[in-house]
Amino acid sequence: MTRPLPQPTLASAEFWRSGADGVLRIPHCADCDRHFHPPLPACPSCRSRAVALAPVSGEAVVVGFSVNHQTWLPKFPPPYVVAVVALAEDDRARLTTNIVGCDPDEVRVGMRVRVLFEQLEEDVYIPLFEPDPETTEGPLPEPREVRARPMASPRKYEDRVALTGVGQSRVGRRLMVDPLSLTVDACLAAVADAGLDLDDVDGLSTYPGPRPDGMSEGGVTALTEALQLSPTWVNGAGEVPGQIGSITAGMLAVAAGLCRHVLCFRTVWESSHAAMVRSGRWETSGARATGMFEFRAPFGAMSAAQWIGCNASHYMHRYGVGREALGAIAVTARAGAARNPEAVHRDPLTLDDYFDARMITTPFGLYDCDVPCDGAVAVVVSAIETAYDRPRPPVLVESVGTAVLERLSWDQDTLTRTPQSLGPSAHLWTRTGLTLADVDVALLYDGFTFNALSWIEGLGFCRPGEATDFIAGGKTIALDGDLPLNPHGGQLSAGRLHGYGFVREAMLQLRGDAHGRQVDDARVAVVTAGGGVPSGAMLLRKAE
Repeated sequence: MTRPLPQPTLASAEFWRSGADGVLRIPHCADCDRHFHPPLPACPSCRSRAVALAPVSGEAVVVGFSVNHQTWLPKFPPPYVVAVVALAEDDRARLTTNIVGCDPDEVRVGMRVRVLFEQLEEDVYIPLFEPDPETTEGPLPEPREVRARPMASPRKYEDRVALTGVGQSRVGRRLMVDPLSLTVDACLAAVADAGLDLDDVDGLSTYPGPRPDGMSEGGVTALTEALQLSPTWVNGAGEVPGQIGSITAGMLAVAAGLCRHVLCFRTVWESSHAAMVRSGRWETSGARATGMFEFRAPFGAMSAAQWIGCNASHYMHRYGVGREALGAIAVTARAGAARNPEAVHRDPLTLDDYFDARMITTPFGLYDCDVPCDGAVAVVVSAIETAYDRPRPPVLVESVGTAVLERLSWDQDTLTRTPQSLGPSAHLWTRTGLTLADVDVALLYDGFTFNALSWIEGLGFCRPGEATDFIAGGKTIALDGDLPLNPHGGQLSAGRLHGYGFVREAMLQLRGDAHGRQVDDARVAVVTAGGGVPSGAMLLRKAE
């Protein structure tokens, strides 16, 4: 095994050096006695600046884990255990790490562990954990509730906008097509659907901006050049409320009077990019791990499947449930995809197929994970006074949820759900008089089956831990159920269009255009996006 090296920063270098004497040290607040990780310039509890690295016992409890069976790094072979451990001194201080010194199948939530260090370089000591001889189960952190602020103003920006056009490119696996060409196809289709000319577009918004990893076409700059556009306003930020936060940004620009028609777009070409990397046609960097990967890559925690898998294992332990609800979500997605001629995977899938599939990283098997693909989706946001002049019925925006009410972290706060599924959900309902009973169809982010489960609970369709009973083996979320879920197949079967595909399906459903999978009399749709942090939610409704 060869571990990727972290890049120590001015903030973290002391942490990586501190294991030289076998003692774990993490930041500690002198004013409120809080321990925390990773290093921050102020205490996350009292905001004191009196923080410094301090020694701790190195004793901890496994609060979530995932046994990885997939090769993510060529020199880091599976199986191995990625775990989140809570330190004995303060269960709010957690480390993502590996559990070593035992068979992976022996690891469990509640297991007591203790630190040991592996030296990678003179100044880098990696904290790993091994089973503690103490065999009693350790305590687990308690979930906390969140509450959104009331509306800041009685005036809703949502009332000033409408979704007037939508378009999608060809979608498939390894299309080996220039991603910008896919973007152009989707954008031209969306503009035509809205009955506009390109010269009418005065705003552009996308997520996440230029990236070299199959997750972007090149951003606003690339599209502006490709179509020779002259926008008044642009946005290409990655830190917005989920992938659909770029659509929310477009709404705000229109509501503020900056624009009349904002063209929002999202492009992925992950499957072609992966094929090029495997064939050697695309060079990848061998640099040290930086950003959020500084504290993940050294432990082989390269995928959101592992990070979210840790939360899913905690959820299952806390609530005493198995994978049945996850299986029902996967099977329901495939049933939807079978009705969708654009879906990537349309072959039948049974619950037996789900349980028999190879494991990726526990508790997620093959069908718990969405399908990387190539494709683009574009949406036009228009000023409400122009909406009824368009050739197609507009889709109205009832409310949007964007609030951040939990730490923006994969491992330091939320354990019982996908991070950031509660804040946007709570915020959404503060901005509308509609209720859960008004929702006719749910388009919920399903990068993994557990994401969709988290959104079901986060939005309030059932209480925490009750999704298995609520889903009822798939009956509730079927096309003819009380809460039809992702009738197009979601990202699990239709393909990972990274958030925008859910908005498109909601628009088709509310227009009555979801041929072969139409929910009867669909008037209100809830849409969510974000496999973690940050995230967003929308409540859309049919124009009456």
